[in-house]
Amino acid sequence: MRIYGTKRILKLYLCVFNQSMRARLWIFAKLMLYWMLFMSVIRISFLVYNFDLSSQLTFKEILLSLAYGMPMDLSMAGYVMLLSGLFLTASTLIKGRWIYYALFSLSMIALFLQIIIVIVDIELYRHWGFRMNNTPLFYMGSGALGSIDIWVAIKVLLIGAALAFALVWLYLRWIAPTIWNLIAAPKKSALIFLLLTASMVLCIRGSFTVATMNTGFVYFHTTKMYANHAAINVVWNFFRSLSSSARVVYPETFFDQQLTEKHFQELYPVSDSTYSILNTPKPNVILVIIESYTAAVIEVLGGAPGVTPRINELSKEGIIFDNFYASGTRTDKGLTGILSAYPSQPNSSIIKFPGKTQNLPSLNKKMEALGYRTSFIYGGDADFANFRSYITASGFDALTEDEDFDRDLNNSKWGVHDGFVGLRVLEELDTTQAPFFKVWLTQSSHEPFDVPAKPKFTDNTLDHRFFNSCHYTDSCIGAFIDKLKTRKDWDNTLVILTADHGHTLPGNQILQSKERFQIPLLFLGGALKTDSVIHTVGSQTDIANTLLAQLNAASPEFIFSKNLFANTINQHAAFFFHDGFGFVLPENKLMVYDNTAKIFVKVENVSEAEMELGKAYQQKLYSDFNKR
Repeated sequence: MRIYGTKRILKLYLCVFNQSMRARLWIFAKLMLYWMLFMSVIRISFLVYNFDLSSQLTFKEILLSLAYGMPMDLSMAGYVMLLSGLFLTASTLIKGRWIYYALFSLSMIALFLQIIIVIVDIELYRHWGFRMNNTPLFYMGSGALGSIDIWVAIKVLLIGAALAFALVWLYLRWIAPTIWNLIAAPKKSALIFLLLTASMVLCIRGSFTVATMNTGFVYFHTTKMYANHAAINVVWNFFRSLSSSARVVYPETFFDQQLTEKHFQELYPVSDSTYSILNTPKPNVILVIIESYTAAVIEVLGGAPGVTPRINELSKEGIIFDNFYASGTRTDKGLTGILSAYPSQPNSSIIKFPGKTQNLPSLNKKMEALGYRTSFIYGGDADFANFRSYITASGFDALTEDEDFDRDLNNSKWGVHDGFVGLRVLEELDTTQAPFFKVWLTQSSHEPFDVPAKPKFTDNTLDHRFFNSCHYTDSCIGAFIDKLKTRKDWDNTLVILTADHGHTLPGNQILQSKERFQIPLLFLGGALKTDSVIHTVGSQTDIANTLLAQLNAASPEFIFSKNLFANTINQHAAFFFHDGFGFVLPENKLMVYDNTAKIFVKVENVSEAEMELGKAYQQKLYSDFNKR
């Protein structure tokens, strides 16, 4: 009996570890090493490309990014190896050199697909501040290519070509010959190889516990989020976001529901009185939403000198807020923040969900109910990022977009430049019945900053190109206001200038930076009683009820909107970035929370009770988003 059992074990051993099986195991090991090497190379490429951010890390932190990222690398490699293992298993049953071509095709498709994701991500991160997920797919379309600079595109394509050449060469030199010379294997070995292939599920899963691989696995730093971001495997992150993008549901357990309602009422106390800034009960209102106008380019807000001389001058004629913040990071989020007083969300944009946006309150509809004629004008494509759906649901009487201009004027990557659009706004006012509410969304200060004006800032740096585009838009707005002042209805006109969002430039501000979100809010016009500088902390979402309160029509529907001129006000501003939020309070108080790490990564002069206010705000937003 013992001899019979020993023979069976020996026979199984010889079956598994004969030359053909050993060759397959060696191929499997080589492929796993190949993909793990690739994952390390793309992480190092990310760190090198973003050298200005990487240089802020210590050598130890860089090594930790590489080390903590390995489990996610192993998970991503596991997906590719699962297919490769199945091919190798089949090669024990089906003879022939088909396995060579099958593995080569699979490896090259996987390689080139991942390299495309990698080269898009290394540049995109500099602008958006988070690793690539499904978000860019939402912006694909006629306008999305407008922000691509040709030299940046050439640079990343060359990086991609270099990566592809090196890795294809390595595959052909190190792995391919072994597969070409592969000989047939005993069919019984298929079961053993199938079990080896199935073990890749453990790599994919990332742990033996109930928790499967997620982004939080690679987070190790409590303050430097860039170190955590560098540890993320961008290919894994991209494909995981695709699999979870069908429906966005935020947690209802982020913060205690009863405390949420209590604190939210504290943030928005009922106020029945307001300071009036108008000398007329129903002025014409022109709302100008300026692309990417961060406070960092406006000298009167502490920004770079000389970029916006006209706004600097105009601020002395009106009411300017110097502690005002965007709710999010993109134009679509800015539109809903301003026109629906609805905050940005950390992992989505509500404008992507027409079923939800049609249930949002609308500043435009409130203005129509007060007897205003309303219109929206934009020099770009209104189909970009679901703008048209949202603008239509908001109930504007008229929409003017790029196709409504002469073809000769539609000559920038994003459409018609601001100077020409400003003239069109003035033309439309001549035929618009008063009182009117007109929204103008500018676009010339968007990447790639190709404006039709002689550059004032001559260094060919990204910062200076951004400055030049902002300087051009500033001149267009100044000329627009100059012409408005010559109109007979100037004394009955209120102009509101703000921005759709801030910007990473100048200086490549990190995503969690408060300065990245600070934007202007300026009230102008002959309808104003006074000029002033206001230090009240406010947000884009406050514009709706601030304006409506001046018209004696503030609405409780805008639950995230407070009247900035109210006599009773709890000052605060929330800003949201990918997987996190910031919360600004008076007296330089700031908290920044990372949802993945589940910690406050920045706390400045903030008490425990005030931290609860920030958490309550996000939980209220979560719950409200889910039910719409």
